[in-house]
Amino acid sequence: MTGPSLPARLRDSLRSIVPQRFRTDIPVVPVVRLTGTIGFSTPLKPGLSLAGSARSLERAFAYRKAKAVALLINSPGGSAVQSHLIYKRIRALAEEKKLPVIAFVEDVAASGGYMIACAADEIVADGSSIVGSIGVVGGSFGFEKLIEKIGIERRLYTSGERKAMLDPFLPEKPEDVVRLKALQAEIHELFIALVKERRAARLTGPEPDLFSGEFWTGRKALEYGVIDRLGDLRAYLRERFGDKVATPLVAAERGLFGRRIPGIGFPAEEVVERLGVAENFLSALEARALWARYGL
Repeated sequence: MTGPSLPARLRDSLRSIVPQRFRTDIPVVPVVRLTGTIGFSTPLKPGLSLAGSARSLERAFAYRKAKAVALLINSPGGSAVQSHLIYKRIRALAEEKKLPVIAFVEDVAASGGYMIACAADEIVADGSSIVGSIGVVGGSFGFEKLIEKIGIERRLYTSGERKAMLDPFLPEKPEDVVRLKALQAEIHELFIALVKERRAARLTGPEPDLFSGEFWTGRKALEYGVIDRLGDLRAYLRERFGDKVATPLVAAERGLFGRRIPGIGFPAEEVVERLGVAENFLSALEARALWARYGL
């Protein structure tokens, strides 16, 4: 009985020193982590945006011999525009590279976070994950009584009847609220159309519940067809692609001094540097409120 031939032994030896991404015998599924409130930046936690995630996404879809791209999502939502921009970039790359996309929900994929998850061909969540919130919310603060109490006079000069609509330092006008709600309804309709387009016949829950802004645990979301199955990234990818599947985490490239190279515009850290203390504080409050809605 003879052992493996010399060429076979050499080939096996070389395999052990070749980086996984260049090996053809190991399936590769690059992972992009999309975490944080969308569009909101705080000094310590830059918000999730297209500018901050574009390069990571492009690098993941460019992986040689990739079998799919995985999105690891943990977001309570935020900016509708940034959510949609990230969604569109994922879909454009998936169609260009002909690669399936699988979204894995960690603690929460709600509102804009769920919109991003809908860019995937499959959505996988833990039974205790929070998923859904297919709706639109807006909020502000009213400071007019405070500034009156401490003796500050608000002086505002505008050209345009509605230019100062919903200014937090002026009394709220009912007609401004009506206008805001009309805008929210339009955005909500676009969100609903996107979910219906991507989830199609998989949605089984009653529409009044699905699109009310309500959110559910992963188990209930599965029952409603909002997600496709329960599980986690490692177990599911090993089940689908084999025990040897490689799952490299793809981060944004960094420059010479360790700063992120932006995809479009400035890195979020630089944006934060340009904001004042008050803006940072309010942004942090907004971000904290988004997470708190889901008990996190």
